[in-house]
Amino acid sequence: MKKLTILSIFVLVAIGLSAQIDSTLFMKQLCELEGVYDVKPLDTKVFKEKYVMKMEQQVDWKTLSQGTFGERIFVCMKGLDKPTVLVTEGYNADYGMSSGYEEELSRLFDANVILCEYRYFAESVPVPTNWDYMTVDNSLADYHHVRQVLGQLFTGKWISTGISKGGQTTMFYRATYPDDVDVSVSYVAPLNRAIEDGRHEVFLEKKVGTKAERKAIKKAMQELMKRKPSLMPLFTQYCKDKGYRFYISEEDIYDYCVLEYPFALWQWGTPVSTIPSLEASDKEWFDNFMQTAAPDYFAYPNKYMPFDVQAVRELGYYGYSLKPIKKWTSLKDTKGYLKQIMLPDSLRHYDFDATLYERTVKYLKENDPKHIFIYGEIDPWSASGVCTWLDCSKKQNMRVYVQPRGSHKARINTMPDDMRKEIVDRLSAWLK
Repeated sequence: MKKLTILSIFVLVAIGLSAQIDSTLFMKQLCELEGVYDVKPLDTKVFKEKYVMKMEQQVDWKTLSQGTFGERIFVCMKGLDKPTVLVTEGYNADYGMSSGYEEELSRLFDANVILCEYRYFAESVPVPTNWDYMTVDNSLADYHHVRQVLGQLFTGKWISTGISKGGQTTMFYRATYPDDVDVSVSYVAPLNRAIEDGRHEVFLEKKVGTKAERKAIKKAMQELMKRKPSLMPLFTQYCKDKGYRFYISEEDIYDYCVLEYPFALWQWGTPVSTIPSLEASDKEWFDNFMQTAAPDYFAYPNKYMPFDVQAVRELGYYGYSLKPIKKWTSLKDTKGYLKQIMLPDSLRHYDFDATLYERTVKYLKENDPKHIFIYGEIDPWSASGVCTWLDCSKKQNMRVYVQPRGSHKARINTMPDDMRKEIVDRLSAWLK
């Protein structure tokens, strides 16, 4: 009886504490914001309070006639008067559920984080799903609305940031709503000028790494093609085990995986020394092949299809050169592969419009926002990054930093010490 009483006390105390956590003043303030709903507290090891919620957004911000959808947003609070990092995520935001989630800029500057899932991904998909409204401008209007609504609570300076497609989005967001934030940081963000930009093939063939490294990768591609008769059964079984389906034949998908091999290897900074020797077994070669350029990238259903639609329409992408494997492949041409491999028939009618690219280039050349760009030297996406053409020598604010031998994982904290200090000092001055 005594044990039961003590246990009951603990239960009541726990319920009381839970009720306090679930009904903080900040949570009540969130719930009272217009268009905000389904606010739920989350565990966090980093922030004072953390919530996941939905915000009502327009499917089409131009006409306001297509209804609304709920965008999933993570609100991570350290202090309402502290700086706030607005993460312009380019994909889904599932990682925000982690209790240890934090952004690099939040760690560096003790800042709040607002993590916004990109429209048409994961839990932020309009129903019915009309792909005509999956546009960059609509996504930027989403972020602008988030900034307007949550700016009623967070009164410190605002920093927009994103990685890869998210970094692109930060770039487009600053160019479209230049006064929404005080500072922007774009990580490894390409700015492509066509569906197949054309600069990446040259980068991989003539510029990245050393001549010896490029030669070793070319030999690896050719070895994978020479071994195709013996590796193809392993490839077929691998796809069967994984449940992969493709819009083209598995034999052609194999060749596209070989074409993807150098891009994927350099993008993630995989050491060229991991390439098997010519004397290695088929299993060693196949394992290396799948670790570097697995066919899931080309399979459907593909959780990244919303990005593929945007790449075809506005964001652009990279192309492939057949030259290294032309002697062994049955592929005649790779032009237009993105539509053919990544999209279903129902979405192949979209054509590329360079307006977004031209508008962004014009803005960056003619303006000088407090914007930092981070790139990795060996990252193929750097071939179409602003680091290739943006001259900041006459600008007071905007800066581009390239990590030596850095990959798509390049961040402020991966930079050489002197470069890192310069970046942090500049950001600190802007945030004062």
